[in-house]
Amino acid sequence: MLDVNIKEIDMKFNTSNEVFSPQNVDKGTLAMLSTVEFKADDKVLDLGCGYGIVGILAAKIVGATNVVMTDIDVAAVKLASENITLNDVEGVKLYQSDGFKNMDDKEFNLILSNPPYHVDFSVPKEFIEKGFNRLEVGGKMFMVTKRKDWYKNKLISIFGGVKISEIDGYYVFMAEKKTTTYSNKKK
Repeated sequence: MLDVNIKEIDMKFNTSNEVFSPQNVDKGTLAMLSTVEFKADDKVLDLGCGYGIVGILAAKIVGATNVVMTDIDVAAVKLASENITLNDVEGVKLYQSDGFKNMDDKEFNLILSNPPYHVDFSVPKEFIEKGFNRLEVGGKMFMVTKRKDWYKNKLISIFGGVKISEIDGYYVFMAEKKTTTYSNKKK
């Protein structure tokens, strides 16, 4: 059990060795969250939610019914479900899904992700391209990684620009959707 305080909000999390960062909150996730300003009416997607830190924090701030969480991993989704109850944010939508495949929700104000970046770029490529289409105009995608150039170039090619912050050895990317389509969409 992890006891966590982020943005002056106390939370508790069940974890296991089957999921990412079970012993403590990942420093990259904390770096990303330090740059995000939640507003009361935001509709938030925690993309690759793990055991639920980002989505549950968002639910505490914007309201549970404004939050969607998704992860491909069965163990992560099970723990996220337990942690939604443990933190009293029932109403959060939680999907076991490979990215966007099993969910229809859209018109998000915020998409937050700490994608797997120690493998190839297929997962973040899909997150960025499909995420663009799930954001409302003016919505923002936040990603955190230890790699800079590929993410910078990909986000610029899809969103037209990106803001990058370096925090604790991590790169936090924020890209804002300014139009309804991107010109170099690939299948």
